[in-house]
Amino acid sequence: MAEVFSDFDRDDFMRERHVRFFLRCLHVLPERYAPYETSRLTIVFFALSGLDVLDALDVVDKPSLIEWIYSLQVLPTDDKSNLSRCGFRGSSHIGVPYNTSKGPGVLHSYDSGHVAMTYTGLACLIILGDDLSRVNKDACLIGLKALQLEDGSFYAVPEGSENDMRFVYCAACICYMLDDWSGMDRQKAIDYIRRSTSYDSGIGQGAGLESHGGSTFCAVASLCMMGKLQDVLSERELKRIRRWCIFRQQSGFHGRPNKPVDTCYSFWVGATLELLDVFQYSNFEKNRNYILSTQDRLVGGFGKWPDSHPDPLHTYFGICGLSLIGEPDLRKMHPALNISDRAFDFLQQLHAVWRDDST
Repeated sequence: MAEVFSDFDRDDFMRERHVRFFLRCLHVLPERYAPYETSRLTIVFFALSGLDVLDALDVVDKPSLIEWIYSLQVLPTDDKSNLSRCGFRGSSHIGVPYNTSKGPGVLHSYDSGHVAMTYTGLACLIILGDDLSRVNKDACLIGLKALQLEDGSFYAVPEGSENDMRFVYCAACICYMLDDWSGMDRQKAIDYIRRSTSYDSGIGQGAGLESHGGSTFCAVASLCMMGKLQDVLSERELKRIRRWCIFRQQSGFHGRPNKPVDTCYSFWVGATLELLDVFQYSNFEKNRNYILSTQDRLVGGFGKWPDSHPDPLHTYFGICGLSLIGEPDLRKMHPALNISDRAFDFLQQLHAVWRDDST
């Protein structure tokens, strides 16, 4: 095996192999990912947004991908009886007919949008340069609002599911991208975030739960998108959250005290520190070295840990972590919305057009 690596500097970022890794993820779902078929749209998001950060979107068939994403939109039926179920599904796993039109949906007893799929579906369309003109925004927002619980959290699907900070974040992203906050009661969501702050100043998935790097990101990013971070959290509270996040670094970052370092937290915690204006106080060199230690030098991609199998999620967030620390030839990230600055600028242009059209 030493001979295989003899021509490479182990510090090299192997961009072209990661491009090919993401392209394979778009073309076929490997057997080990088969259980995630119902969430295929999230895997497409990791691949597309990853290619965007790598500045390699030219390798994908954008029109075909846009049509496939629209085929996953759960549209209102003629009688509007399924409005509370609208949004985007994760794949065509339940056999609903392929439909990319604005026309009425097909009522299926198990067909509904999923809050994370709606977020990633909209994000993918923005990354691909679509103007969202075929998104039924009203239906998406009605479907989203139906998922919010009295405590401010969100279900993933109308049938009921876990309800935690992940889905508060997805809901905030959907409202932000559609430039319409009617899909959620912001005050209830803010109250949920406040109740989820733990004794150590990190933020958990819900009230009384352990502080976690992922849920801390979701809470802070949601407040940033609402424009409420400084209003909701005092400077003293923000300093304590900053301290909790800074302490998550060993070499790379971990998500909880006494847990091993994990590639994806280089984004979750790194982006939180960036949103809180203190990322520069972390150790970029140690972080970079850890991320690159999880790089698969044969097939591309990044794993959770060194010598673990690469997967789309850790590959994407490893590359995002490198983008945050300024790795050359990578696009900059918009840390709150978790897309590239290029895609975010396009979204801002769409918002400007929509606002002009409404006046």
